[in-house]
Amino acid sequence: MPLNFTAIDFETANSSSASACSVGLVKVVDGRVVDRVSWFIRPPAGHDYFNEWNTRIHGIVESDVAGALLWSEQLTDLVDFVDGDHLVAHNAGFDMGVINGGCAASFVETPSFAYACSLQIARKTYNLDSYKLPVAAMAAGFEDFAHHDALADAEACAAIIVHAAKRHEAVDLEHLVTITGTKLGRIGAVLAA
Repeated sequence: MPLNFTAIDFETANSSSASACSVGLVKVVDGRVVDRVSWFIRPPAGHDYFNEWNTRIHGIVESDVAGALLWSEQLTDLVDFVDGDHLVAHNAGFDMGVINGGCAASFVETPSFAYACSLQIARKTYNLDSYKLPVAAMAAGFEDFAHHDALADAEACAAIIVHAAKRHEAVDLEHLVTITGTKLGRIGAVLAA
């Protein structure tokens, strides 16, 4: 199956979309996970306070990111890992908002990405009481993961897309988006195209 994409998930320090403090990335080639990576991010000044509510959810505190690179210093690493893939995220609007917010707050250009939302695809694939990541992941056969760990969440998202593609007999991500009646969104300079 030529199903190629990179699943992405962010955790944020507070309610600001520019406050990414962790990212997880999972590369899928031909429907199989071939690489995974995660790292801490030091949010830009003005977006770098840790809200107690967010910390309670993901467990990340200010001292965890104190030695991490800033968003602007590691954006190239993120873009290099994605390497031209379409992105996939669960509730993708949030994660794409983090990319836009981090770039805006850091005064760097937002990279161009096309993306799909595993939450929307799950809604068109499964009949569930809830489509939250752990429930949708369980429907895809991916269970018992550390929810709100960015890498684990990206792995769960990837599992949903791979399972949904098999279930719908989709040949690639674009085909899956078409079959499910969802859409491929775009951020960055591709918006002008």
